[in-house]
Amino acid sequence: MHMTTIVGNPKARSKTYTFAFEASQAITQYVEQLTDEEITHHVIDLADYGVGLVQWDQEVINTLIEQINASTYIVIASPTYKATYTGLLKLMLDLLPMNALQGKLVFPLMVGAGYQHHLAVELHMKPVLAELGAITTSRGLYMLDSQLDECQPIMVDWVEQNSFVVKSLL
Repeated sequence: MHMTTIVGNPKARSKTYTFAFEASQAITQYVEQLTDEEITHHVIDLADYGVGLVQWDQEVINTLIEQINASTYIVIASPTYKATYTGLLKLMLDLLPMNALQGKLVFPLMVGAGYQHHLAVELHMKPVLAELGAITTSRGLYMLDSQLDECQPIMVDWVEQNSFVVKSLL
């Protein structure tokens, strides 16, 4: 099995990147315990692909699509900008073909400065993922910036809360 983590923060190696990577590790550990299968993992930091995405560079787009196609599980993470996910993530999603996420279990994550945007993952991110054919967890995870240093127990809890979705796809 293969997992891809896509980070939609325009700043390379951001807090969102770290959060997404840690969430991916929690998911990987859970799935490996259930299946005894090793999961390979790849991180796509969209900040590294920004220029190629803006220029609609077909080589960059094909690289991203190939990585997505090879994945069983996908973590998609974004900071909250203007009450939703970033334009960089939206651009990448817009460049994907219809049903590019069909049959993929996608774990949506968002990070924000205030709790007033905690529904952004449910109201903005999950619908666009569903439009692309993704199977999403019952609840996305929204984390406050101030919680990032102590996020491990929250992530483990969240993975357990979504375990029925993971189990149903094994």
